Parts: sequence; C-alpha cells; structure tokens
Amino acid sequence: MDRRKFLAASGTVAAGAAASGFGGQYLQDKRFSVNTSAVKLNTKKVTTPKLPQGAEITDIPGLSPFYTPNSNFYRVDTALSVPEISPGSWHLRVHGMVDKPLTISFDDLMRRPMIDHDVTLTCVSEPVGGGYVGNARWQGALLADLLREAGIKRDAQQIVMRDVNGMNLGVAVDPVMDGRKSLLAIGMNGQPLPTEHGFPVRVVVPGLYGYVSACKWVVDMELTTFGAFDAYWSQRGWSQQAPIKTESRIDTPAGGTSVRAGTVTVAGVAWAQHRGIEAVEVGIDGHWHQATLAKQDTIDTWRQWYYRWPATAGKHTLQVRSTDKAGHTQTSAKSKPEPNGATGYHTVQVTAT
Repeated sequence: MDRRKFLAASGTVAAGAAASGFGGQYLQDKRFSVNTSAVKLNTKKVTTPKLPQGAEITDIPGLSPFYTPNSNFYRVDTALSVPEISPGSWHLRVHGMVDKPLTISFDDLMRRPMIDHDVTLTCVSEPVGGGYVGNARWQGALLADLLREAGIKRDAQQIVMRDVNGMNLGVAVDPVMDGRKSLLAIGMNGQPLPTEHGFPVRVVVPGLYGYVSACKWVVDMELTTFGAFDAYWSQRGWSQQAPIKTESRIDTPAGGTSVRAGTVTVAGVAWAQHRGIEAVEVGIDGHWHQATLAKQDTIDTWRQWYYRWPATAGKHTLQVRSTDKAGHTQTSAKSKPEPNGATGYHTVQVTAT
C-alpha cells in the first residue's frame, strides 16, 4: 500500500492516537511489559555537551519546547503491536559487503564510548506546518565506529537496516560515514529509550528523513548496493537519499484564532538538519519581517524563533519561511510529501480585535 494508507493503518494508530479505538488502546495496554528502567544509562562514560545559553526559549506560551517530551514525541510504527525486546536477548548483526562480519550484544554496546547529541527527527510524511517532527537529546554509540571495525568494502553504497520483525530501511553509506554523529541510540532525553521509540536500541542519523534513517528495534545491518536491494519505501516510489528539507512552522497564534490588537508574539520552530538555520522571516499580509532566533544548539536541531507583531484590527494572513546555513531559502511552491518531502510556506489566518 502507499505510505499514506500505511500510516493510516499502522503509524497513526501508534502515534499517540488515543482516539483510534481498539488499535490505540491495545498498544497502550501492551507496550510496557518490557522493563526499560532496568537499563542504567552509563552517564560517567558519556560525553555530554551543555546546551548553549539562549538556545531555549521557555517564556512564550504555545511555543514548542526545545526538547520534545518523550510522551509527546511523534511516532510512526511499522507494526500494530510494539516489539518487546529484552536487552539480554538483543544482538546486532553487521554483514554483507564488509571485511569482517560481526555481531554485538547489548552488553558489548554498553561498553562502547557513548555520547549525548541533540537531533531533531522528521518524518517524510510531515505536511507543511504539521506535527511529525520532534527534538530530543539522544545517547548512544557512534555507528560509524562500529562499521569501520567491520570494514566497509569500497563499492558498498547503502546500509539495509532491519528491525526485529524484518521491516527494512535503506540508508546511504556516505551520510552515515561523513563525520555526522549517527548513533546506535540507547537513551532519549536522559532516560532509556521508551519501548515505542525502539527499546533497547534504535538508529538516529541526523539530516535524513526517518524512513531511511531512524530504524527502531534494529537487529541487522547489511552493507550492499542500491542496485542489489530496494528497501521497503524505495520500492513504493520514495526517494533513496532523503535529505530533510529546510522547513519552518508557526506554533502560535494558532490558525483560526482571535488575538487582541496590539503587540502579538508570533513564534515557532525552524529546522534544516545537518545544515542549520541561518534566518527566519515572518510574513504579515505579504510583507516580510526578520524574526529573532534562539541561539543555535547543533546544526542537527531545530531553532525556536519569535516576532513581535504590532497587530491592527482585522483579518490577517501569517506565514513563515526560513533560510539554512547553506544559503537555501524555503520555496513558496506547494508540493505533497511524496516522493521526498513537502514544500511551501506554513500559513495561518488570524483575526485581531
């Protein structure tokens, strides 16, 4: 089935859809039988960067928090029942176009050097202004280090990652090995991974849409070529490379609401993972104004922004666009998510009284 039907059938059920009847309630009842708290994050051996002062805005009501709480983080699952894997039974096999195939256990992984790294994840099905995006501090071991130990053969082009149910994602080798902090993640926002977010181990690759990069419950990695294997979503017409587009969203005021005439704070988030956000502009009835940005954390995270709008009485159209650090500004051209991400300006209508 196509991706939107698939999301309706599985991901939407699992994405916190409390209104989705049997499926949502079944997941709520079943997902916590694995004791995630038994995993103790090894904070003494973790490199933990400090969040730069000014990188987080906390005093604007309605603005997305810099770190998305685990309970509110978006979900797109590939199974109607969340996999339950005990750390003692988990193993990761690395094979295919490598010099030295290897298999590691969870204990092996926990003994490896660990880092904390802030990364914003985005689903390719994120519509302009939608909610399939979230930011977290992930803890894990560098995936590139493990792959170097296996010895990637020169002609290998993609890593086919499989979860415990056999669902496969295909990510290009180059972005995983180019120096960005791609992780075998075991922690999320200072806690062991929640079951629904991939416990005990998931993959986090900054800068790529989740359908190629964010394999949850990962147990297998096969090095191969794009010609030799078409991953699940590529078979259905989605892009193989999947870099995340430069995007932005208005969080407040919400569309269709009324505000008091006078100074109104327009605020939201903007993201261009692994490029970083350079500027955000707010459009008021077709006239563009420079927004104030929170400081950049890493180029792998979103940035909060705000603009103090002197609102006059009447109906108004608000828009937002961002420019990344590579100099690319969002296009106003509207496109659907397929095959490689939606485009257009997030637009809301408000009335000032």
